[in-house]
Amino acid sequence: MRRLLWLTSIVVLVDTMFYAAITPLLPHYVSEFGISKAAAGVLAASYAAGTLIGSFPGGWFAARYGPKKATMTGLVLLSVSGLAFGSGQHIAVLDSARFLQGVGGAFTWTGALSWLVIASPGTRGQRIGSAIASAILGVVLGPALGGIAVVLSPQAVFTGVAVIGAGLCWWASSIPMEPVAREPAPLNLRLVLRPSVLLALFLVLVPSQYVGVFDVLVPLRMDELGATGLAIGAAFIVAGIIEAVASHYFGGFSDRRGRVLPISIGLLVSGVTAVLMPVPDSVVLLLVVLCVTVVGTGALWAPATALLSESAERQGLEQGYAFALVNLAWAGGQIIGSAGGSAAAQLAGDALPYVICSVTFLIALLVLRSAAGTRVLSYS
Repeated sequence: MRRLLWLTSIVVLVDTMFYAAITPLLPHYVSEFGISKAAAGVLAASYAAGTLIGSFPGGWFAARYGPKKATMTGLVLLSVSGLAFGSGQHIAVLDSARFLQGVGGAFTWTGALSWLVIASPGTRGQRIGSAIASAILGVVLGPALGGIAVVLSPQAVFTGVAVIGAGLCWWASSIPMEPVAREPAPLNLRLVLRPSVLLALFLVLVPSQYVGVFDVLVPLRMDELGATGLAIGAAFIVAGIIEAVASHYFGGFSDRRGRVLPISIGLLVSGVTAVLMPVPDSVVLLLVVLCVTVVGTGALWAPATALLSESAERQGLEQGYAFALVNLAWAGGQIIGSAGGSAAAQLAGDALPYVICSVTFLIALLVLRSAAGTRVLSYS
């Protein structure tokens, strides 16, 4: 089990490092290829688009051929996309490589997390929390990887990523997995539409949407308040570490106290901070609000993901499909938050997308509390 947990943590860390490495590379590609801001936005969003499209194919593959093979397939896609991204000399190649990496991420996340849950169902919150904490650290370290690629060369750095992906694939092949005792059931969309599954799906989507909003608006606001690029990067490193610690803690907490309590805490904290986020008129105050904000999102990730896993399992859905839904909710929330939040802020100021997020959190909290103790969430 320890080997599998380490493998899962390193796989998601490497994947999210590649995902987040694009931040310092965008100015490089704008200068190198003369692309517009809109084209740069497409490049940045290609990963989430790939994850969105790859979610259910990844879930079907994990259910049909097993989580281990899904993980290895995702790692192969990671290596191939790393080679293509590093050597790409045209924006279309870079877009395609990043999209392919998003598809690979859908396979690795679905495969590795469902493999982990199947191997340790009684501690799924703690295991998922540890994996998500590693993913958050990958997001923190990703810009450093991109910065190294700017200094050295994208080809050298992302060829290294491809080699690491191949090494992780070999490691995964060496870890035994119990064979599935029965043929996997096909995906039944009526089971996905059950109230418990839809509620858990919504609870994964809302923090992703919020993160999509503040990942765009907070750096811009800090810049307006006079923060340097170095200070903005340092602020998000601190916030990422806090969120990783919170995710790890609340995952284990949800195993001991149930999913509803930590999710309720996360929704309440997130709803309050969403209202406060546009208020600070200094970098220090904004950093304080950001740090409290990521405690709220950190309290949500692992318990909500575990709840979705359990809800799908109780409805008879394979774990591969459960984590395909996790990928779908994450990618959808990211796209809605980053694209929709930015558009709303452009239209009516930063307060509008934050208020929408706050109202969404309040609705989610009311629905969760009304469902708690009923047949929908009686097991939470």
